[in-house]
Amino acid sequence: MSRFEEMSIAERILYVQDLWDRIAEGPEGVPVSEEWKAELARRVDAHRADPSAAIPWEQVKAKLRRQP
Repeated sequence: MSRFEEMSIAERILYVQDLWDRIAEGPEGVPVSEEWKAELARRVDAHRADPSAAIPWEQVKAKLRRQP
């Protein structure tokens, strides 16, 4: 059994958060596929074409919190 499997769920979550924080310190090293770059460009273009279609983050969070 690995050390990770011996951790409690709370310890695993903290470990993953720490790992993600370390990765995020150097985002230029994270590879992004051409497909994702194209999708991001498409979304930016769509937003620029119609900014009013965007849903504010606060509304999204409120809707998610109402779901069971």
